[in-house]
Amino acid sequence: MKKSLLFLSLLVTVLSCSAPNKQERPVEKVKDSIREHSVLSVLWQQHAAEYRALCHQAFNMARWNIEIRKELSDKPFAIIADIDETVLDNSPYNGMLIIQDIEFDKNDWIEWGKLESAEAVPGAVAFFNFADSMGIEVFYISNRYDVQRAETLSNLRKLNLPNADSNHVFLKTRTSAKQERRDRVLADYEVLMYLGDNLSDFSSVFDNQNNSKRNELVEELKASFGSTFIVFPNAMYGDWESRGIYESNRDWTDQQRDSIRQAKLVTYK
Repeated sequence: MKKSLLFLSLLVTVLSCSAPNKQERPVEKVKDSIREHSVLSVLWQQHAAEYRALCHQAFNMARWNIEIRKELSDKPFAIIADIDETVLDNSPYNGMLIIQDIEFDKNDWIEWGKLESAEAVPGAVAFFNFADSMGIEVFYISNRYDVQRAETLSNLRKLNLPNADSNHVFLKTRTSAKQERRDRVLADYEVLMYLGDNLSDFSSVFDNQNNSKRNELVEELKASFGSTFIVFPNAMYGDWESRGIYESNRDWTDQQRDSIRQAKLVTYK
């Protein structure tokens, strides 16, 4: 009996000495994700039936607007449309940002465009070909960089979208403001509608405004939405975030951005 107790005592001593000391293990700090906040918005665009429904709803309204237009004009009719998240779905690029845990980078964005693999926003191909069949020219005014022209035209053509040529696609050269490019179309055409996912796709009054002013302007122009202005859903990015939430400041740290997002949440307690 004494020998058994002595053996157990020695065994416990050996095991306790050989067991790793948890306090001495190096602790690896888990890197905070800088893109975690955008995961649900990208998943929503890629998987939610509600996203598709909203796109079809927007295009149905746009089609209805064409069908009821009876007035005559001395100019031919046209539609002005943004490209990204209005005609082309770029959510795979935003998915890459999350997986790689990096922020938007011009070179990465151009690399994505060169793949020419963006799919059409639900309902886009059918609607724009309908407009074309009605004798309405489509102009694409986008803030894609002008160096992306060739692959942008190719991507649009692959999807069989009408007017996919340099005479109808105006990309960003000097400024992101679109009014000058819209005026080029307005000089020769009667523009029936503007389609976009960002308010600055519709009017210069929305340019460089904070969210408070943008909301105020929406109320003033509410009669135009659904008729002249057709809005598409985009919770992934836009002026609502860059000029609104982050107040046009590109120099916030990741920690500051997180604090700003938390501070701007509306809660009841």
